[in-house]
Amino acid sequence: MASAAAPANAPRAAATAAPSDIAAMPVDPFRRRVLMSLVILCTVMQVLDQTIANVALPHMQGALGASPDTVTWVLTSYIVAAAVATPVTGWLQDRFGRRALLITTVAGFTFASTMCAMSISLPMMVGARLMQGIFGAFIVPAGQSLILDINPRSRHPQAMMIWALAAMVAPVLGPVLGGWLTDAFGWRWVFLINLPIGLVGLAGLLLFMPRIGGRPSRFDATGFLLLLVAIASFQLMIDRGAQNDWFDSLETMIEAGLAISAGWAFVVHVATAPEPLMPRAIFRDRNLVVATVFILLMVGLVIASSALTPPLLQRLYGYDAYGAGMLTAPRGIGMAISMILGTRLANLVDRRLVILIGLALVATSIRMMMHFSLEMDGVPVAWSGLVQGLGFGLVFLPLNLMAFGTLDPRYRTQGAGLYNLARSLSGSIAISLATVIITRQEQVSHADLAGHVTAQRLPLPAFGFTQQFGMTSDRVFGLVDAEINRQATMIAYIDAFSLMFWMVILASPLVLLLKAPRAVPAGAEEAALAVE
Repeated sequence: MASAAAPANAPRAAATAAPSDIAAMPVDPFRRRVLMSLVILCTVMQVLDQTIANVALPHMQGALGASPDTVTWVLTSYIVAAAVATPVTGWLQDRFGRRALLITTVAGFTFASTMCAMSISLPMMVGARLMQGIFGAFIVPAGQSLILDINPRSRHPQAMMIWALAAMVAPVLGPVLGGWLTDAFGWRWVFLINLPIGLVGLAGLLLFMPRIGGRPSRFDATGFLLLLVAIASFQLMIDRGAQNDWFDSLETMIEAGLAISAGWAFVVHVATAPEPLMPRAIFRDRNLVVATVFILLMVGLVIASSALTPPLLQRLYGYDAYGAGMLTAPRGIGMAISMILGTRLANLVDRRLVILIGLALVATSIRMMMHFSLEMDGVPVAWSGLVQGLGFGLVFLPLNLMAFGTLDPRYRTQGAGLYNLARSLSGSIAISLATVIITRQEQVSHADLAGHVTAQRLPLPAFGFTQQFGMTSDRVFGLVDAEINRQATMIAYIDAFSLMFWMVILASPLVLLLKAPRAVPAGAEEAALAVE
C-alpha cells in the first residue's frame, strides 16, 4: 500500500524512473529487514568462496591428483566464470524477474557447492567450480541493487554498510574459516558449509520474495560472446603466460590477440548496437565509471593479500592452516570497525576525503608488510592486517555509495553488474599476477643469492668441524640451499607487496574525479518506493 502522504502521481513517476520489479513492490519494514538479511546471507556464501579454499589447496592437490601449477585453477576457474556471467545479470532480471533469478541462482550455487565437495579429480572440481561461479555471479549484483531499491537514499549509508560488511569482510575471513574446517573436518567441508546457508537462503526467498514476473527483452548474444572471448582469453594469457615463457610462446600471443581484438570489438558493439548487453547510459555516469576503474585496481589488493598471507605463514613460519587463518583475522576486524565508522563519516564530511584517508592507511599497512622478515613472530602480521582492514573499510563503503549515488535507479542492476564484473576481474588478475610474480622472483632471488655462496664463502667453520657431527659437505650445502630457498621466497613476497604499494599510490588520484551525488528532497524516495 502506498503511503498516504505520497503525491497522487508518485507511483506513476516511480514506475517511469525505475521499471525494475522491486520498484512496484510494496516493501513494509518487516519484509525489508527479512530481504536484507537474506541478501546478506547469500552474499556471504558467494563471496566467501573466493578465498575460503585458499588454505585448503595443498590438501586438495593430493586428493585430486593435481600439480602445484594446475591446482590453482580451483580458484581461478571460479573467478573467471563469475566474471563472464556477471554482465548478464541485468538481462536475466528483466527477462525472468528478480524472484526467479535469485531463487534459481541460490539453488544452483548450493548444488554446485555440493558437487565441489564430492569431486574426486581436478577436471570434476574445475567443472563444479565453473558452475558455482556462473550461478554465484548473479547473487551479488542482484542483491546489491535490491538493497538500494528497497531503501530510500537517506538509509543507503546504513544499508550499504551492512551489505558491504558481508561483501568485503567475507573474503578476508575466508582463510580463517577455511583453515579451521580443513584442519578439523577435511577440505571438502570448505564447500559443504554452503549447503545449510544455501538451503536457508532458498527457503527465505521462496517465502518472502514477491511473485513479480519479468518483461520480454532481446538478449545481446553478440555482445556476450565478444565479452566471453575477451575475458577468457585474457585470463588464460595471465594464468599460462609464465609457464609458456610469455610472448615467446605462440599460445600466449594468440590469447593476447584474442583478448585485445574481442575487447575492442565489444566496446564498438556497445557503442553502436540498438540494445547492447550493457546499456550505454551506465557509461555516461562519471561516478560509476570512475568507481569501476578504481575497484578494478583496488579489490585485487584485498583478494591478493588474503590469498598471499596464509601460504606465506605456512611455508616460511610453520603455521598450520588454522593458525595462519587466525593471524589474518585482524584484517576483517579492522574492516568491520572502519565500515561502522565510515557510515557516520560519509554523512558528515566529503566522502572523497574518507576514501583518501582509507588509502593512506592501506598504503601504510603494505609498507609494514614490505618489512616482514624471517626472524619476526606473528605480531607484525596481525598489526599490518588490522591497519589494512581499517583502510579498506574506509575506502569501499563511501566508494559504493558514490558509485550509485548519481546513477538512474532503473540502471542499478546493470550498473551493479558492471561494478561487480570489475571486482571479479580484479580478484582473478590479482591472484594470477601474484602467483607469477612470486614464482619468478623466487627463481631470480635464488639465483642471485646462490651466486654468492661457494665453499670459500660459507659462513661456517672448516668442514672438519661439521664432519665431527656426522655431516658431509653435501649435507652442508643442502642445508645452505634450503636456507637460500627460504630467503628467496621471502624476497619474492616482499617484491609482490611492493607492487601492491605502488598500485595504491597510482590509484589514489582517481578519487578526485568522483563528484558528490545530487541531493534528493526529503521524503521523495520514500514515496516513490511505496513504503508502508
